[in-house]
Amino acid sequence: MSYQSYNKKDNGLWQYKKAKRITASERFILLILVITGIISVLRLADWWFRNEHIGNPVLYVILSLAIWYSIFRLILIWINYLGISNAQHINAPEGLSVAIFTTSSPGEPLGMFEKTLEACSRITYPHTTYLLDDTQDPAFREVAERYGAVWLELVGLPGAKAGKINRALELTKEDFILVLDPDHIPFPEFLDHTLGYFHDTKVGFVQVSQAYYNQYRSFTAQGAAEQTYNFYGPTQMSLFGYGCSVAIGANCTFRRKALESIGGHGIGLAEDLITAIRIHGAGWTSVYNPVVISRGLVPEDLGSFCKQQLKWSRGVFEMLFVELPKLFFKLSFWQKLSYFTIGTYYLVGLTQLIFTIIPFLYFFTGILPARMNFADFIIYGMPVVLCAVLIYLYMQRWQCDTETEQGLHWHGMVLKFACWPVFLMGFLLALVNAQIPYIPTAKKAAIGYVTPFIRPMIVHFVLFICAVAGVFVYRKYYMPESLLSPSAERTWGMMGFAFLAFVMAVGGIFAALEARGMKAEDPWDKVNLN
Repeated sequence: MSYQSYNKKDNGLWQYKKAKRITASERFILLILVITGIISVLRLADWWFRNEHIGNPVLYVILSLAIWYSIFRLILIWINYLGISNAQHINAPEGLSVAIFTTSSPGEPLGMFEKTLEACSRITYPHTTYLLDDTQDPAFREVAERYGAVWLELVGLPGAKAGKINRALELTKEDFILVLDPDHIPFPEFLDHTLGYFHDTKVGFVQVSQAYYNQYRSFTAQGAAEQTYNFYGPTQMSLFGYGCSVAIGANCTFRRKALESIGGHGIGLAEDLITAIRIHGAGWTSVYNPVVISRGLVPEDLGSFCKQQLKWSRGVFEMLFVELPKLFFKLSFWQKLSYFTIGTYYLVGLTQLIFTIIPFLYFFTGILPARMNFADFIIYGMPVVLCAVLIYLYMQRWQCDTETEQGLHWHGMVLKFACWPVFLMGFLLALVNAQIPYIPTAKKAAIGYVTPFIRPMIVHFVLFICAVAGVFVYRKYYMPESLLSPSAERTWGMMGFAFLAFVMAVGGIFAALEARGMKAEDPWDKVNLN
């Protein structure tokens, strides 16, 4: 059975899709690409760390830390790719006791639950669906009962979604629990692609891909979806190859005994990662099956996306600072490395702050962190960039949906840049252990207004315009030297870096302003389950 949608942009969206298996020849090509990339990095390092390149010593160290932290993460990603593996399908055995948990919270749209619960009722493997409800709205109970789901009223429990899951674990007895976010519409064959892996009694959870059906709605929705394509394809497949695929919160099927062994589902802003690291620390293994067997929603406006990212960044740092040290000696080497890499992802907020400030510092003060020939920087740095792009594009052959998920994903890059102040805020909040509330991600676009998250990008826009005007005035009237002089070359080099960031900021401003003209729409209304 396949679901249908009348929107042309959704053509083929509801078809089952799976990432392809990797061949020996493809793995060899990947190895050659990674070795080439590492050689290019070593070549750049040999050039970068030269005494004559030091400008302001303090700023040189800060800039070097930002650049080489980013490159170090890049190398870790490449090494992770070398472990890529695709779980072989195992048929689901008959007779397993299975529950589906989905949660509802005040303010979430009832129409979305109509589609989700109806889709759950169409899942072919025998199961019981539970709606964990704290809306205190009788309409949610009616919808649950209409589609054969068990309604559990769970009001006022601490721990938000995870708190309701843990209470439901006490009230139910099924051996396997699929945690399904309420905005995800599962395909009928969902459980057929997860339950078979539990024949291995050491498997604690099985995670499958996340995919979306509303990415056509806006620049933000497209960018938010693009940011996940690589992760739910080759990245998670590679983590699985090293024995450390992680749970993502939605579309994850848990063994009850695994959850009970860690005291229940983890509570926090990144409850999925907390649960995963605890299950791995307790000695259980995990499976990642790269299949599209459900589709959900991504944020459609920049404000909602930024709130989601703030929650995630604060939560991921919580895993890094609290959970990883506690479980460090219980994890394998690759698990330690993987959780460290995931936990430091949002440090991009701090590094982007450094990359953004340095050109303006030069424009307004003349201070240089590094004294390098710009042409040499291009000569030594461009091979690293080219290798990174080639590897990124090469790995796309193992994305789950190769028809719609390939490309440079520039929408996602723009959103990542636009969110660097949010990532930085999450990092600073984690440093002082400041708490923020768990707020479910918005299921519909907040239209008709401009989010306050646009402010850093507007400041960036104004600073860049002022800097460009100032540079041209200064050079025309006070330093009318050749455009090819060393001083001029440094200026144009810095201007080039500042311009790249400026373009990204303009893209973020566009994404924020787009919400003013969006039309109200409930994406789930477009899905026809017949």
